Amino acid sequence: MTVNPGAAEVPHRQIAAQLRARIHRGEWGPGERLPSIPAIATAYGVAKQTVQRTIDQLRIEGLLITRPGSGTFVRGTRRRLNRLSRGRYGPQRGYHTDLAARYRQHLVSVGRSPAPAEVAEAFGLAPGADLVARRHLVRTADSPVEVGVSWFRPGDVAGTVIERTEVFDRPLYQEVEEATGRRYATATDHLSARLPTREEAETLQIRPDTPVLVLLHVGYDADHRPIEVAQATWPGPNTTLTEQYRVPGPRPGLPDGEPDIALG
Repeated sequence: MTVNPGAAEVPHRQIAAQLRARIHRGEWGPGERLPSIPAIATAYGVAKQTVQRTIDQLRIEGLLITRPGSGTFVRGTRRRLNRLSRGRYGPQRGYHTDLAARYRQHLVSVGRSPAPAEVAEAFGLAPGADLVARRHLVRTADSPVEVGVSWFRPGDVAGTVIERTEVFDRPLYQEVEEATGRRYATATDHLSARLPTREEAETLQIRPDTPVLVLLHVGYDADHRPIEVAQATWPGPNTTLTEQYRVPGPRPGLPDGEPDIALG
């Protein structure tokens, strides 16, 4: 374990590259604790502040998680999100079976709350409109990986189980359909990236400068009226989005070599 003082790469990045390689080789597996910062500093012959910068970098990348009083650990498996929110309506009904063994959703609260601007806009309401919010947290065995909330118009769910603090044994949308008599027909997903709020950073156990991915999911009925607006926030470096789709074949009647979609 060495640092080359003449290299163009600064010392903490050199150490990060070596620790990253060792993690990828499996020398430290998910959940295993790394040596202490003083021990790593001694091994590389650098100051503790240099190692702290290394740890901070690998935490931002999603490789490490620090637990106060316990040490620094290799973070668990990256969360793979298949086809964004479509899986909740597919044959698997809710979370994919390959994720169910590793991820657990916990209901945090249910109640009235002012709607954020993007949620209110999706419903066609003014920002701050009073809506019913069902908030949840998704965890692996070792860390939280998602904070989320589903929003509903109070008039749509008044007097139903949706506005009560009840945990369901089937996907939420099925409960909503039964409670409201409305059926989900189409949905739209909007994905964006930003820095976390203070509350999100604390809940997800990430640094405030770690980017997060944010999904805004809107479910509509057959008349294209919003039934539910759901938000999900994930640690960006710890999340992979996987989209699988068919590639269409040549369309009869179109000249060879000329695309049927204009890219501008």
